[in-house]
Amino acid sequence: MANIGFIGLGIMGAPMAGHLINGGYTVYTFTHGETPKALVDAGAKQCASGAEVARNADIIITMVPDTPHVEDALFNPEGVAAGLSKGKIVVDMSSISPVATKEFAKRINALGCEYLDAPVSGGEVGAKAASLTIMVGGSETAFNNVKPIFELMGKNITLVGGNGDGQITKVANQIIVALNIEAVGEALLLAAKAGADPAKVRQALMGGFANSRILEVHGERMVKRTFDPGFRIELHQKDLNLALTTARQLGVSLPNTATAQELFNACAAHGGKAWDHSAMVRALEKMANYEIGQ
Repeated sequence: MANIGFIGLGIMGAPMAGHLINGGYTVYTFTHGETPKALVDAGAKQCASGAEVARNADIIITMVPDTPHVEDALFNPEGVAAGLSKGKIVVDMSSISPVATKEFAKRINALGCEYLDAPVSGGEVGAKAASLTIMVGGSETAFNNVKPIFELMGKNITLVGGNGDGQITKVANQIIVALNIEAVGEALLLAAKAGADPAKVRQALMGGFANSRILEVHGERMVKRTFDPGFRIELHQKDLNLALTTARQLGVSLPNTATAQELFNACAAHGGKAWDHSAMVRALEKMANYEIGQ
């Protein structure tokens, strides 16, 4: 059985690493601060650096916040690359720049190792329940080697294509989610201002073509005013920034993605960086001077 390295034990990484330990794997860990006690008690082997993780593990997973953090975890002097030997596999499960991902993959490939970009969707809930959606870019051989490990962390696991394709799929996912939130927010706000009961409007719409997971879950949050995160606005801002930056690099116009980002920016300006992303509706409500729950 392969040894696994896991770097980045935040609210997503810690439960993901826990599933691997429970699956019978030896897991070497490194994170900012200490490896959580629960993981150490379960058998995680705490390392002093990414390089030490890479020396001990056959497959090394990174799960950190953003592009610069992945670059640092892989390529700082005591990073993963410093501990790699031929034939190992590096798997980045963070959500980062598709363009930078291709560059990181080339640098890891030059060391005789495989690279998979495997960002996830499903948030903290999905990480804890091992029900993440995992979108993968890289070689079929590396994917098949790592698939049993992915299956301990997620349910819907797809090899999309080559390096960078996993990341671009995650970016596409976040565009669709943001624009859906915006559409549900506008619809429920209009209905509420017109005097209809937004809870009943939502119920009616869920029986038709306008139904979606966003209408079901986030529509309910808007009606009930429950904006504790699930998924924080600041994280969705990061993902839409990746979408808009990549679009500029590719010469593609994403007009409604830009609008959604501006609505998130307005929420952040009102102290809402840590609100759930369904609270995008609050920016629309400010403009209308009316709240759905009024």
